Amino acid sequence: MEYAFWDSSALVPLCVQQKPTSTIEALVIKHGMVVWWCAPVEMHSAFSRLLRMGQLTSRQLVAAQVRLEKIRSGWREIQPSDSLREMAIRLVDRFPLRSADALQLAAALAWRSGKPDGRAFISGDQQLLNAARQLGFNGIAA
Repeated sequence: MEYAFWDSSALVPLCVQQKPTSTIEALVIKHGMVVWWCAPVEMHSAFSRLLRMGQLTSRQLVAAQVRLEKIRSGWREIQPSDSLREMAIRLVDRFPLRSADALQLAAALAWRSGKPDGRAFISGDQQLLNAARQLGFNGIAA
């Protein structure tokens, strides 16, 4: 199985029933998961937002959290570092990215030692995908 970098926006639908889930589930079969260290925080934030918006029940929230823990046991996590933070700073200067997205992209670059070489980068965020593609990743829309 070939590994891909998974942005949090591509992981959330694996835990809650949203429209792109079947597409993302197909990607899971093809690509192992490499994620940024902060992805679980971003995912919990998304779950809580969906609960506040009435798009998840309390029961569905608990189920999403359980699914997240199951998924976490099989992914590779990129840890924070000073060099990753500096890379994220350069990325926000170069691309129209939010700080969390820049950290995601910096983590993907760290995973590939700065050489994307066409490896898959999976995200539901178009701006992030555009930046990833410009850097040499194969951006796959989730």
